[in-house]
Amino acid sequence: MLERKLEIINKPLIKSIHMESGQIVDCIDIYKQPSFDNPLLKDHKLQRKPNFQNASGETRQKTLGTIPMFGLGKDECPMGTVPILRTIKDDLIKEKSLLNDHILVQDISGVHIAEVALKPHYGPYYGVGGINSIFNPRVDTKCQISMSHLWVQNGAKESTNKISLGWHVSPQLYGDHATHFYMSWTSDNYRRTGCYNLLCAGFVQTNRKIYFGEPISLTSQDGGPIYDVAFSISQDSVTKNWWISINENSIGYLPAKLFSNMSSANEVGWGGRTGTHPNTQSPQMGSGHFPHDNPLHACYFRKVSIQDNKRKTRAAKVYQTHSFTDNLKCYDVRYFGDQDPYYYYVVLFGGPGGNCGN
Repeated sequence: MLERKLEIINKPLIKSIHMESGQIVDCIDIYKQPSFDNPLLKDHKLQRKPNFQNASGETRQKTLGTIPMFGLGKDECPMGTVPILRTIKDDLIKEKSLLNDHILVQDISGVHIAEVALKPHYGPYYGVGGINSIFNPRVDTKCQISMSHLWVQNGAKESTNKISLGWHVSPQLYGDHATHFYMSWTSDNYRRTGCYNLLCAGFVQTNRKIYFGEPISLTSQDGGPIYDVAFSISQDSVTKNWWISINENSIGYLPAKLFSNMSSANEVGWGGRTGTHPNTQSPQMGSGHFPHDNPLHACYFRKVSIQDNKRKTRAAKVYQTHSFTDNLKCYDVRYFGDQDPYYYYVVLFGGPGGNCGN
């Protein structure tokens, strides 16, 4: 079973790139990437670029200098190919164990949340965006995970269709304590469908410079420079595919045919989650700081935006949102109105973790 799945994921390569992190990235013919083996995409026609312009995003250039935070750099994949992180059997075993206890599923023991979401009756929604500060929260054991994400979802709890995008620290998935870009999707609340990154057939990669699962070389430091990245998930009004972008770069899309109920989203949001085994200490979230203790040191999403029922990109009013955290002694989240020309509408979240219960 796993051997067959490896054959599907690891296609014949045009070029192989050995990253400094130790990862191996294979450049695969864009038309022969593993997602096209999904039976739902049997007759799928590749969409090279979205039928819209990406929302404006930015990074803090004064702190970035000339050092790249991510991407293949000069050693990019050739034209007509896309970068896909090479998968080994252990990767599939680790990912399967994570999905059996998925941090993105509601009401799982050991999972804690600090999130802001748009209330469903103000929808439907067709996209979400925000500029997210990048941290490397302390994760003490292999079973722990800490993430920052934005998402779109639709449907009842037991059959949720969901796309999540952001960064996480997951030693169980990557075998290290670095911060990695990630994407995940499901059409049934992770019961039988969905995965992280490209560990199952689904996401169609179009960008030849950025790949999911790659480590982020520069992360924000407490009292030091802050690094942030613009994330967005947007539905193409023509094809109905859901496009994912990082810093205005379209990475690729999740085809509409993957989903059972995703013609629009009834919820979008931003925030953080942590996971650990039951009856163990929970890790840090975000920067490890509460938003109310020191707002300048908390993890943030700034310039947060949604695409509303008229497909217009706008900020969400405070009264249209619902903030939720399940353990205020460990984590918190705050959503603010328009602050200034740099932050605009901002979500602050995070906390130190600790003995947070189940």
